[in-house]
Amino acid sequence: MSNESIASVTHEPGSFEHTYQPKTAFTRWLDARLPVIRFAAHFMAMPTPRNIKYVWAFGAILAYFLVVQLYSGIILAMHYAPNSAIAFDSIEKLMRDTSYGWLMRYTHVVGASLFFFAVYIHMFRGMYYGSYKSPREVLWMIGVAIFLCMMATAFMGYSLVWGQMSFWAVTVITNLFSSFDSIYPGLGTAIVQWIWGGFSVDNPTLNRLFSLHYMVPFVLVALVALHVWALHVVGSNNPTGIEVRDVKKETLPFHPYFTTKDMFAIAAIAILFAYIVFWMPNYLGDVVNYEPANPLKTPPHIVPEWYFLPFYAILRAIPSKLGGVIAMFGAIVVLFFIPWLDTSRVRSCRYRPIFKWLFWVFVFDALALGYIGSQPAEGSWVFWGQVFTVYYFVHFLVLMPLVGLIETPSPMPESIEDDVKRKAKSTQPQAVPAE
Repeated sequence: MSNESIASVTHEPGSFEHTYQPKTAFTRWLDARLPVIRFAAHFMAMPTPRNIKYVWAFGAILAYFLVVQLYSGIILAMHYAPNSAIAFDSIEKLMRDTSYGWLMRYTHVVGASLFFFAVYIHMFRGMYYGSYKSPREVLWMIGVAIFLCMMATAFMGYSLVWGQMSFWAVTVITNLFSSFDSIYPGLGTAIVQWIWGGFSVDNPTLNRLFSLHYMVPFVLVALVALHVWALHVVGSNNPTGIEVRDVKKETLPFHPYFTTKDMFAIAAIAILFAYIVFWMPNYLGDVVNYEPANPLKTPPHIVPEWYFLPFYAILRAIPSKLGGVIAMFGAIVVLFFIPWLDTSRVRSCRYRPIFKWLFWVFVFDALALGYIGSQPAEGSWVFWGQVFTVYYFVHFLVLMPLVGLIETPSPMPESIEDDVKRKAKSTQPQAVPAE
């Protein structure tokens, strides 16, 4: 298929059409029954704003890590024994006696961390450039559902190690549902016992977590497919937040221009990935988790994986057990409503002088919550956890709606083309006047 046929695209808001025509008898036969080649041409020819930056490549990076996690996870499942008596030993055997078992396990563990690192940058980019605003509300909401699905998958995967930290993390987190007893007596206890498969965290619990950990990633794949579909309906946002007006002047075909850009970004992150896997795979792990699970010995400080720490800090900041659970889940649920909480008509923070500063304050708040979540829940850490938790919700529920009403946006370019020309002009070397 030639680049000309791929790039021959007409675009109307909310739709993409291409001029692909099958050339051979086989492709005509297949196209009439299952137009996969037509879909691939549609995908490759999608008009993409020509001014998007490398930070947009984190979508492709996330797709790369999803494939890595699925592949390494399926290999690990072939050697893992979901039995509380031998689960920990089965992982040790995988690491020591299975050919390249250590590589598969470290790839999966480190891949999970970098997966979350990439998704956090992807989400912050969406917040900064207003990628959640009309007509991309559903695209954003599917993305939040993907994030929630990732968190559930990661929590269940972490529990499968069946080390000390994993065991007690499962015990503490699942026990949170017992707080529902204060809403309806017996409800929370029934939920906890259903999750445990009994009256304590034991072999039935491990079997449930293993089954769900293997199943939920395929739900994740389905959500990613919906996310990509929604993206191709509404098109990609760009740093200006201005919609495409002239396809020929303001967009480029996704292939080869942005596929090349994405592949370079993936190669760069793959180098970092390989460095961590081969040189420091246990850097983010907790040494306590290298001890087999012991129900009779509680670790002095129970800490989840780093990507859960901000929400763990919010959970601990509320004195009430039920209140902490509501706040923790509320911190995720509020993300679904950002498209309606932000009242500004301007998408990009580039042209929002007040909200731009509030955005960076929010980033600091999230990082601070992550650090506080890693510290013991005592002394001044409790106070600061409450302060940053309050600001987290104030940012979304108070500042975001209010600032959108009172803020005066900075002057914006008339079009994406004007923005591209302005940048090109600013990067051209200035002529030195002759003496």
